[in-house]
Amino acid sequence: MEDLSLPLSVALPLLFLGLFIFNFFRKSGDDVEKLPPGSLGWPIIGETLEFLFGKHEKFVSDRMKKYSADIFKTKILGEKTVVVCGPEGHKFLFSNEGKYFTAFRPHSIQKIFRSYGQGAAAPEPVTRDTKAKLLRAPGFLKPEALVHYLGKMDSISQQLLQSHWEGKKEVKVYPFAKTLTLTLASRFFLGTDDPERITRLVANFDDITEGMHSIPLNIPGTGFYKASKAAAAIRKELLAVIKEKKVAIAAGQPMRDILSHMIVAANSTGRLMPEVEIAGNTMGLLTAGYSTVATAIAFLMKYVGERPDIYSKILAEQSAIAATKQPGDFLVWDDMQKMKYSWNTVYEVMRFTPPLQGTFRTVLKDFTYAGYNIPKGWKVYWTVSTTNKNPAYFRDPEKFDPTRYEEGNGNGNGSSPPPFAFVPFGGGPRMCPGKEYARFAILTFLHNVVKRYKWEVLLPNEKIVDGMMPTPQNGIPVHLQLH
Repeated sequence: MEDLSLPLSVALPLLFLGLFIFNFFRKSGDDVEKLPPGSLGWPIIGETLEFLFGKHEKFVSDRMKKYSADIFKTKILGEKTVVVCGPEGHKFLFSNEGKYFTAFRPHSIQKIFRSYGQGAAAPEPVTRDTKAKLLRAPGFLKPEALVHYLGKMDSISQQLLQSHWEGKKEVKVYPFAKTLTLTLASRFFLGTDDPERITRLVANFDDITEGMHSIPLNIPGTGFYKASKAAAAIRKELLAVIKEKKVAIAAGQPMRDILSHMIVAANSTGRLMPEVEIAGNTMGLLTAGYSTVATAIAFLMKYVGERPDIYSKILAEQSAIAATKQPGDFLVWDDMQKMKYSWNTVYEVMRFTPPLQGTFRTVLKDFTYAGYNIPKGWKVYWTVSTTNKNPAYFRDPEKFDPTRYEEGNGNGNGSSPPPFAFVPFGGGPRMCPGKEYARFAILTFLHNVVKRYKWEVLLPNEKIVDGMMPTPQNGIPVHLQLH
């Protein structure tokens, strides 16, 4: 039989020639289209491994230095992507939502949060606008509505601090922060704070947050596999809650949570949302109200615990508020407005260690930015890493300084950070709708913890596992000193 295989000495040169031709025409195509500078990385995977497993700030800053401080291209999570940089990039993105951009969830998140199982028919889709209207119709996330929930936030914070930290000398902040924020979110979104249910949910939500931005390989041992299993368990739990809630609604109990509203709200055609879809949407809301707030609280304890001078200023501010209270009084709206230095400290925590590095958009139609063309269908990655520690926008960016957000401080010109330089909650039409909820949750916890304790961080150099959501490897252990 004739040997049809090519000798190795012929095959290898042909392979390299093919790769050269492919690379040449790819670069030529970029020149014709005038795409932003950058690299699409390896075939198929692009630069995903560096994006997911490297240091996120370094991934962005290295490419800004190498290619452009305004915009660069890459390929991450299976998508050709451009990263718009700096305050001007933020402004352009926020100002053109709906015109050039719409929200995009990476494929791993889409698969984890889908509301139907393998082999089952997908439910009739509910548009993003419809979902937004369902949430905004009763104004649950508006400050005037959250005020009515503030007392319950205060009460839950006090109860959990007492039950988890009372009588202890050393505690781990991060696990407690996760329990606290999931309890608050469950009470707010579901109308329940059953401790046993919260305990079951915490472990599963940890797996989800770790697997949301991952390579979607459903193989045992991978982050995506664990996240998918966790999502199935949470969905089962939420379906049980929905059935319980329907019985309560039928019995005439008041509807004071978002879940109840989703159960009874209909779209313009009179269609009610299916239970599986309600469960999927609720899981998304709980994830948003859980992981980022818990991360902010944990690192707030770390940075304040390392700075006695900052702790003293926060204590003075919170003690002045506490002095106006009678036994049994809870925090109110006016108290929140007095916590200016405390909130500036939270801002600085989010600048130093962002609870979430960024989000994605889909390009709706071709557009030009910074002299480059971005084609329809590409993705845009927006990240705070292009500005948060940039000395062009923050004086002494490596210094932890809450006063930089006060009028007359900040940059070298004596002003606060310039517009769109510091955007921890995004901006424009898609600004995080839970900003005020997060502010109330974090400040309520801070008020109660500084009233009771002074603390010392036991591992100042604790390793922080980098990623889309930073994770303290040891949970931020602290030594507590009761006042």
